[in-house]
Amino acid sequence: MTNIDSVTLGVTDLSTAHTFYDTAFGLGDRLHLRETDAPTSGFRGYHLSLISSQPANVNALFESAVGAGATVLKPVTKSLWGHGGVVQAPDGAIWKLATSAKKDSGPASRQVDQIVLLIGVANVPASKKFYADRGLTVGRSFGSYVDFDLGSSPIGLGLYKYRALAKDAGVPPESSGSHRLAVNSDLGEFTDPDGFAWEPVRVARRG
Repeated sequence: MTNIDSVTLGVTDLSTAHTFYDTAFGLGDRLHLRETDAPTSGFRGYHLSLISSQPANVNALFESAVGAGATVLKPVTKSLWGHGGVVQAPDGAIWKLATSAKKDSGPASRQVDQIVLLIGVANVPASKKFYADRGLTVGRSFGSYVDFDLGSSPIGLGLYKYRALAKDAGVPPESSGSHRLAVNSDLGEFTDPDGFAWEPVRVARRG
């Protein structure tokens, strides 16, 4: 079964980015940073979700991120599906902090139970087939959303219609340039139909 070991974000200032992520989330080896000056503007076509077990943890992560310098795109709110909010890191990456739980079950912490990469795609059926042809197993699929079953992979993967994902993140859909994101997995090296780069895990360990 496919394993996504980590993701690599392209940032313009490595020192600032390291300080932010160490302070805000503390994701360890699941997140790598690479210095880049690749032009980019607007929505980068993805967001990373940090899933926690209870609302108190979401609040703690949200407050930690904002305190470290993140911009609030959507404040933490309760909804029918759970509890969550969206922030944008100083490097431009968008992070959704969420839980499906309605009530707290213990003391607050910044514990992250699951990381999910959600990619905005132009053609959901075509991208779904692209990944299925590379061995990924579809877990759930309905309308504009696809969720892949990656078993015990440290990072999950989903596809969402591009404009719908921008709306979910709370940003305009207009964009240009680099995604400034690489997915580090055991699938090898390739670029998907929407321009997202996949790299072997060994590439992510350099630098």
